[in-house]
Amino acid sequence: MANREKILVAMSGGVDSSVAAAMLAEAGHEVVGVFMRLGSPGDSLEELIPGDACDTSKVRIGKQGCCSVGDAEDARLVAARLDVPFYVVNFKKEFGRIIDHFVAEYDAGRTPNPCVRCNDWLKFGRLHEYAAQVGASAVASGHYARVERDESSGRHRLLRGVDRGKDQSYVLFGTPLDRLGEMMLPVGGLPKSEVRALAERFKLPVFDKPDSQEICFVPNDDYAGLVARRSSTGVTTGAVVDRDGNQIGEHPGHQHFTIGQRRRIGVALGHPIYVVEKDPVANTITVGDREALMARGCLASQVNWLVDPPTSPRSCTVRIRYNAEPVPASVSMVGEDRLEVHFDAPQSSVAPGQAVVCYDDDLVLGGGWIDAAVR
Repeated sequence: MANREKILVAMSGGVDSSVAAAMLAEAGHEVVGVFMRLGSPGDSLEELIPGDACDTSKVRIGKQGCCSVGDAEDARLVAARLDVPFYVVNFKKEFGRIIDHFVAEYDAGRTPNPCVRCNDWLKFGRLHEYAAQVGASAVASGHYARVERDESSGRHRLLRGVDRGKDQSYVLFGTPLDRLGEMMLPVGGLPKSEVRALAERFKLPVFDKPDSQEICFVPNDDYAGLVARRSSTGVTTGAVVDRDGNQIGEHPGHQHFTIGQRRRIGVALGHPIYVVEKDPVANTITVGDREALMARGCLASQVNWLVDPPTSPRSCTVRIRYNAEPVPASVSMVGEDRLEVHFDAPQSSVAPGQAVVCYDDDLVLGGGWIDAAVR
């Protein structure tokens, strides 16, 4: 980062993005801080057009996991501490698309990951368009992942974060390949402990702020309540069935359950049971033992490659959900937009709607969205 550049930093008010902004400013870049005003169900925030200077007296976003009124104020205070300009951009309309997708996926019997969609569509999608409008050459964030330029090929590569316990490369797999060169992830090469220490050294007011845990638009982690309020199909009671199709209980709506769920099923059989299948059309959930959860592989679509797509089966490791460890597998394209994954050893709880992301050691190869488990 020897050359001074104008960098747009997505500032969420958390310690990671705040330190990212401070690192870039210290390196001599022209930093512009941006807080994405996303809105939340039932908020009453006045409409702000992109580029309006932040006026936190107007911000009335409901308290939630992130992007709250407190986060907006924290981001403003950090920008003031760093003496960098700070703006709010109004992405409420675009964020509504993410919420609608989240609800539709649950209605369809799938288990979505809205954080991946937010990165694809907003942070490294719409925000990049905004960056171009203000003359910024790149967008930076506080994600724990790395972007490096391969000197031999001249192409940029996405890598796992150095801190494996905080690695967020999974949620960035959908970034368009041609956007990697316009991304900066300053904290990706650091352990979280060092990021905290830097926040204190920079005298940032968020140095001891806890990490956000909830989905930002789901207050109190009540995703089922959000789905029930916004569902186009409705959330209604249905049958709990065993693997032979026999009804053994009743559930409050298939949207309340995810593949692999063991708790709060509402049926006791004297041995551990898990949700192994959901049928949104019949509004049933099927339960079985742990063995019934095991899959030999999966099929995925909406594939995004960050390297050249494989022309024959490729050995790699894959993650089938955000908090899962990568496991050995082979992957191959079986159509223009169809990825087939074969695990070296059967895996549990492969859930349609989640992403499967492929790695070669630290290198992110690409991935897709799981359509079905292969038993």
